[in-house]
Amino acid sequence: MQPTGRVFMEMTRYKNLSRADQSRGLPAPPLEEPAPQEGKFISLPQTSLISVPPLDIRSALESRRSVRRYSEKFLTIEELAYLLWCTQGIREKHEPYATFRTVPSAGGRHAFETYLQINRVNGLEPGLYRYLAFSHRLLLIDPDPGMADCLADACLGQAMVRDSAVTFIWSCVIYRTAWRYSERAYRLVHLDAGHVCQNLYLAAEQIGCGVCAIGAFDDEIMAGLLGIDGTEEFVIYCATVGNKQ
Repeated sequence: MQPTGRVFMEMTRYKNLSRADQSRGLPAPPLEEPAPQEGKFISLPQTSLISVPPLDIRSALESRRSVRRYSEKFLTIEELAYLLWCTQGIREKHEPYATFRTVPSAGGRHAFETYLQINRVNGLEPGLYRYLAFSHRLLLIDPDPGMADCLADACLGQAMVRDSAVTFIWSCVIYRTAWRYSERAYRLVHLDAGHVCQNLYLAAEQIGCGVCAIGAFDDEIMAGLLGIDGTEEFVIYCATVGNKQ
């Protein structure tokens, strides 16, 4: 029996792919998961009106590093809005086929949904939220104050999830990319996750914050906490954010 990784790489070669649904004329899936009709929605400040300190790209790259310890200072809601725009902000819409955002994505399909465990952001109660990129809003998912502890446990006990000002959790709706690229999508979304998280690192440097990416988590527990099925939509990456000490 071959190792799982080798089987994955072999079966996602172009010669082994099944025909993509796009080429079969099937309709494209939506580029954002639908939001409920009712719920607690928070409109975010428009990023064009947010002022951030200037920082050249070389300085950002040279100073970027993973930061696991944070001060108790709160992020402002403007800073959070800026980080969300830098990681999934929409510049152009070409529904239902593509969006052009602040990060690259295979075919412009952008398979990710952004969840946030907010611990210390001015004007927002602690809890689990989802970012709605098309309307630049937050949706409160779960206000349970114990959610941060649950997420830290799901991330194999990494205390920085509990100590961060906010933890970004990116889920992947795989069919959004697989509709165009068939099984190759499973390779592509992992590349896309790297693009998103690197933007978070660099944007956080601009506002004096630190970031630490997290790839170690229990998939099933994380899916349960977010209320997703873990198969058609699954957690692909996480990152903590907080003001530097």
